[in-house]
Amino acid sequence: MEIQLFQQEIPKSILDGIQQVHRAVFDGAILKGEKLEQKLNLLAVIALEEGIVAGFKLGYEQPDGVFYSWLGGVHPQFQQRGVAMKCMTAQHEWCKKHGYSRVRTYGRNEKKAMLIVNLKAGFEIISTFTDAKDRHKIVFEKAL
Repeated sequence: MEIQLFQQEIPKSILDGIQQVHRAVFDGAILKGEKLEQKLNLLAVIALEEGIVAGFKLGYEQPDGVFYSWLGGVHPQFQQRGVAMKCMTAQHEWCKKHGYSRVRTYGRNEKKAMLIVNLKAGFEIISTFTDAKDRHKIVFEKAL
């Protein structure tokens, strides 16, 4: 498993792989490219297995200076291999090198595997809220 990082500019072949994983993990949903273009200090952490995108972790800087670990997923055929944790570790190392002191992420109760990964990685639950789609969200933060 190889981990690669991309800032702002993500090659088309990698974007295509991210889309495949995103569709597999999020019930066929497509990640809109314009969402990526609007992010400040966008970082894409990509897990590759023999050139195939096995998983990804996207994040960006929020207005309060905290790095927001926004979106990620591992293709079902690569799950249970520690891919999510490898991507998260690479993201947090990058954040430390670039002066971030905290990472924030949101989780949903339906995605229990990701909640567990966040807790194992040292995140703390700091609050909850209901989003515009009436989904309950859990806010996690981790000091780096």
